[in-house]
Amino acid sequence: MKKSLLISSLILMLFALSCKNEKKSNDTMPETASPWEIDFFDDFETFNPDNWQDQRIWVNNENHCYVPDGEYGTREVSDGTLKIKVVKIDEKRPCDNFDKHGNQHPDTEYVAGRICSKNRKEFVKGKWTARLKLSSNGEASMFPAWWLLGAQNNEPPVQEADENVCWPLTGSGEIDIFEHHGDHMKDEFTTGAIVSLGECDKGDWQSKRRNFPATLNEFHEYSVEWEGSDLVYRLDGKEVYRNEGEGDKYPEPMFAILNFAKITDSPMEGEWVMEVDWVKHEYRKS
Repeated sequence: MKKSLLISSLILMLFALSCKNEKKSNDTMPETASPWEIDFFDDFETFNPDNWQDQRIWVNNENHCYVPDGEYGTREVSDGTLKIKVVKIDEKRPCDNFDKHGNQHPDTEYVAGRICSKNRKEFVKGKWTARLKLSSNGEASMFPAWWLLGAQNNEPPVQEADENVCWPLTGSGEIDIFEHHGDHMKDEFTTGAIVSLGECDKGDWQSKRRNFPATLNEFHEYSVEWEGSDLVYRLDGKEVYRNEGEGDKYPEPMFAILNFAKITDSPMEGEWVMEVDWVKHEYRKS
């Protein structure tokens, strides 16, 4: 009898303790975050100059010339999508792109498109997403990208007095949402942050970026989001990578860039296309 009472008492004590712990666990669960709210969306029914402008610059020793206003079909809006292209033309032509040191790009037979939302749509933190695809799964010299840059960047177009910060210092930091290196990969993309080394033009491209598989010639949603300290990278809504603590290093407003570059001397024929269905930015209501 005493043994039965002892067992019953122990069961009751364990049940009470379990209930107490469950209540404590429930009491400490975080509140559900508010949903994302869209504050910028472009579905490319037209090319909207209130959202985008051409960006013409010579960087990374690229082989092409960025041209304005969709010359040679390098920037086309049709059938509800934006097409950013690299195009091989019939002969070499002069190029009026300059690098940050004032050197002019040599004559080239390749032309390309590059647009940015600089001084149009700039945001601190939040979530940037683009739905896009490439015309192939990877060819030598292909270098398309969907990425963010700090709004105080001192590269063209310089339009405001505070655009005087050199890459990749704070104010001109870089976050790469989607980047593809055709010389090194097929059906893969690179995502992650560029780490500033504290000097102009000194950035760590390796430690905070990773490659992930994707069928590049099919539409996917590529995004980065950050609210607190982490940068969270997603493919079709699923987290694929995270830069822990890096979000604190980007306090500045950032603008978006869509470009297609030709990065090496490998030959190409015809045109390469990055097709963009839409771009959006979202935020959380406080």
